[in-house]
Amino acid sequence: MDPVRLDLTARLARELGLLDAPGVVVAGAGVAPDALLETVHDREYVTAVRRVSADPRLVDLQRGLGTEDDPVFAGMHETAARVVAATVDSADAVWSGECTHAVNVAGGLHHAMRDRASGFCVYNDVSAAIQRLLDAGARRVAYVDVDVHHGDGVEAAFWNDPRVLTVSVHESGRTLFPGTGWPADVGGPDAQGGAANVALPAGTGDAGWLRAVHAVAVPLVRAFEPQVLVTQHGCDSHFLDPLAHLAVSVDAQRAVAATLHDLAHEVCDGRWVATGGGGYELVDVVPRSWAHLLGVAAHAPVAPVVPVPPDWTAHVAALLGRPGPARMTDGADARWQPWEAGCDPASVVDQAVLATRRAVFPLHGLDPWFD
Repeated sequence: MDPVRLDLTARLARELGLLDAPGVVVAGAGVAPDALLETVHDREYVTAVRRVSADPRLVDLQRGLGTEDDPVFAGMHETAARVVAATVDSADAVWSGECTHAVNVAGGLHHAMRDRASGFCVYNDVSAAIQRLLDAGARRVAYVDVDVHHGDGVEAAFWNDPRVLTVSVHESGRTLFPGTGWPADVGGPDAQGGAANVALPAGTGDAGWLRAVHAVAVPLVRAFEPQVLVTQHGCDSHFLDPLAHLAVSVDAQRAVAATLHDLAHEVCDGRWVATGGGGYELVDVVPRSWAHLLGVAAHAPVAPVVPVPPDWTAHVAALLGRPGPARMTDGADARWQPWEAGCDPASVVDQAVLATRRAVFPLHGLDPWFD
């Protein structure tokens, strides 16, 4: 979670001309007030974060504050609350019509729970943004999470809320934190079908990952007919990521950003709030993946063959003493076989996809084999 990944992303996006593209506004964010944080977090938890933020010696392990994943540091509350404000501001801007798309690459902190920190996440900016949309009058919000880790905090926040659909496409909990997100997890008693989880086997590459997104997330969002699409684009599914075991390319991540952008235009008049998330290969992966996301959102997509700007690579060399990537591509063709072409019962990826479709699709009036 080194902040250098955000600096390098912003620098790359600027060097590519994305932040100066027509219609693009780069907005700052303040520190979210406690009242906003408490729409998705317990007051006692917010107080605890404030306490350890003021004095990092006061760890609170019961609330996940001071663990290896979530070490405490001075200013922790203000830093995490600013991320929340940025994503909520993005949701406000999209819902009000101020803009059609909004992106906060610092956001996507999807593991934070109502009463505790988890998995590098202190406050859950995505849950706060979805709750703000609901409070503002949205009747249906769809959330698609393509981070390599299960989007457990957002799912938990809206587990029994029929107004929210959460879809998570992630590496199986058998091999990766947080060990949750199974096909049978379909939502609470009042929101059956409100959650969908694709637990992919370790080693899944572009073809399987893209097939899963298109075979589960896309048809479910279409069936749900949301008024706003919220997405989380953790890029730790990449084959170079040091913390996970999928084998996805930047090219496939770019393709999914484009797919979800197009889906927002198809189902909810373009209203799209996108965030970053995980991603721990700080030079070769995160900046390129999220620059592609920003390009898609700005309606100025970056062609994969575009060279990485030399000023950016020079900055990387001076800052980190290593070379950066040469182009905006991994050289992958990012192809996949549509589900409609047939299911292979011997494929472990297809087994994972079919398990989710069987569990969730009938709850939306869809046929798990054909829709």
